[in-house]
Amino acid sequence: MVSIFRYSEISEANASILNPLSESKLLQLGDICRLSSGMTQLDLACGKGEMLCRFAHRHGLTGTGIDIYPPFIEAARLRAAELGVSDSVAFQVADAASDSSGATYDLVSCIGATWIGGGLSGTLEMMTQRLSPGGSILVGEVFWAAEPDPDLRREQEALQTFSDLTGTVDRIEAAGLELVEMVLANQDDWDRYQSSQWLAAHEWARANPDDPDLEEIQRMTAEFRRSYLSDLRASMGWGVFVLQEA
Repeated sequence: MVSIFRYSEISEANASILNPLSESKLLQLGDICRLSSGMTQLDLACGKGEMLCRFAHRHGLTGTGIDIYPPFIEAARLRAAELGVSDSVAFQVADAASDSSGATYDLVSCIGATWIGGGLSGTLEMMTQRLSPGGSILVGEVFWAAEPDPDLRREQEALQTFSDLTGTVDRIEAAGLELVEMVLANQDDWDRYQSSQWLAAHEWARANPDDPDLEEIQRMTAEFRRSYLSDLRASMGWGVFVLQEA
């Protein structure tokens, strides 16, 4: 079996932002949070570190990114060097859910990886513990934009449950937080994110015809593509929610 991390490395080889968020919307989030020099950020499950690196470069903050997959951390360090922010940001290979340093940050983010805390509620509890007074949380999460077919819901919620936007706000408020802003992916953001993975997987397959994982990578790509086009495109949304303590 090919791990989801290995598949992501292949299918998102051409991507720096590992979620359906455009570059302009990524930068907009930094402006919304009114980031400035001297502020600090903790980015949990940071992927290739694009958010932390761009915020350090654009706003002068410092911070730490944590991800469990070593190739992504390697890419994050290269990106930091490319942007000249290696002295401002640090990246660690670790389980983001197990960080126990006790430090607090002005901005705590987890974009599209709330599985680290068993779902949105558990992840928000974890993030709140790392938040400095007056700070902000950025959490990226899928939501049901339309009621899905019951079989699709069971399939997608095998590891954690999702809700519609109202239910998402209910979970946020139950964590003692207030939703103060949000930046949602539109259909084009979703399409660009998904279809770029099909192309990357196709290019990888052509370049690696003898790889032992070839058949499985092609099978997963075909399965994910069909699921997106036939079901998820019509029913699932995604966004980044800006939260502060209520």
